[in-house]
Amino acid sequence: MNRDTTATPVVTRVAPSPTGPFHVGTARTALFNYLYAKRVRGRFLVRIEDTDKARSTKEFEEDILDGMRLLGLVCDDMVRQSERVEQHAERLRELVAQDKAYVSREPSKSDPSVEVEVVRLRNPGTTITFHDEVRGDITFDTGELGDFVIARSLRDPLYHFAVVVDDADMGVTHVIRGEDHISNTPRQILIQQALGLPRPVYAHLPLILAQDRSKLSKRKGATAVADYIAKGYLPSALVNFLALLGWNSGSDKEVFTLDELVTAFSLDGVQKGGAVFDVVKLQWLNKQHRLMLPFEEQRNLMLSHVHGVEGVYDALSNSEAAMHDILERYATGEELRTAVDSGEFSFYERRPEVTREMLVWKKDPTPERAGERLAHIVELLQTIDGDFTTDTVREALNEYAESEGKGNVLWPMRMALSGKDRSPDPFVLAEALGTIETKARLKAAIVACS
Repeated sequence: MNRDTTATPVVTRVAPSPTGPFHVGTARTALFNYLYAKRVRGRFLVRIEDTDKARSTKEFEEDILDGMRLLGLVCDDMVRQSERVEQHAERLRELVAQDKAYVSREPSKSDPSVEVEVVRLRNPGTTITFHDEVRGDITFDTGELGDFVIARSLRDPLYHFAVVVDDADMGVTHVIRGEDHISNTPRQILIQQALGLPRPVYAHLPLILAQDRSKLSKRKGATAVADYIAKGYLPSALVNFLALLGWNSGSDKEVFTLDELVTAFSLDGVQKGGAVFDVVKLQWLNKQHRLMLPFEEQRNLMLSHVHGVEGVYDALSNSEAAMHDILERYATGEELRTAVDSGEFSFYERRPEVTREMLVWKKDPTPERAGERLAHIVELLQTIDGDFTTDTVREALNEYAESEGKGNVLWPMRMALSGKDRSPDPFVLAEALGTIETKARLKAAIVACS
């Protein structure tokens, strides 16, 4: 059952550790918490769990917060776990004083010759059942957990204890997190019971899987959010994609803005099975979100990835037709840059070298006329009065191409301008190269045919 209406105002939270970059798994968890809270006019909180002093850094914290802002996940409040040491210590002392926990002196796990003090919870060994909003009732026998450790000392709580205290003090009503935390829940419920704290509503999200359906890892594509943005993915597309990783709106609609997701989101739509991280789907969504932008903004996004590649940059800057061709071909700026670096658009950077064999259309019954046709193309281009554009070039050549056979005319033209059998159509190439360079390349091809 999805509890979208409650007597107590809903408070959700995301609790990332600043021990690494803001990755897609954490981003998906943050997004679902944000959507649920905003859907029911609740509060969305961020708690930076920075108690791992050896691995936590300010740089990673800033990356997390910057990533959330970039995705539009604005929180209502933020706290750092390291700033709550006194609250944790007070609750630990309370449990020890009530004999619900005790200090135990025992050999160190890392060095058995050294004795250390830890704090253990007195475990009543009961059976615990909690309701998961995604998975239904889940039951654990806590007897096998024994008196588990909840702190290294009275001032150094472990994860489970700090989480319980912080969630209660922050008024968290709904804990929405990955399914890998299910096994943590019985320990945390035992701590809640010992402290006399209310139990939040739990919802455990499905794992994000790689294409081979193994758990997504850094090695298998769990790239940081900042890396996806650097590749040219739009924040809005990334948000849309992450929302569909384990959630379905119940309709055929797949393209959502953040505001539309807030309106549509429900825990009822969260699936139990793992969600495959499909890069092809992300690329498709990026195209859809890019199409929502003005053309100039789309152009600037792509141009930012080919700075320094003079010929390509100039062609795409000066020709709308060439840029439209690029926008149709590529989902991201990184894809474009990879294609440019591989030489796919070398014809924008330098004049190709062509041979007679290259210029003849394979279905041309009169291959000896290739040079003659190229010469007539040059003559027809001379008749263009005004701007030299895709449309005016097409208009000048269309009747001739129809009469002679499009392949017989347009193939040698394409090859003369690009030197490649796969390239934008010759009308687009002509606009991008400009009238002077287009005619120069055609004349050089005529010589190659002689």
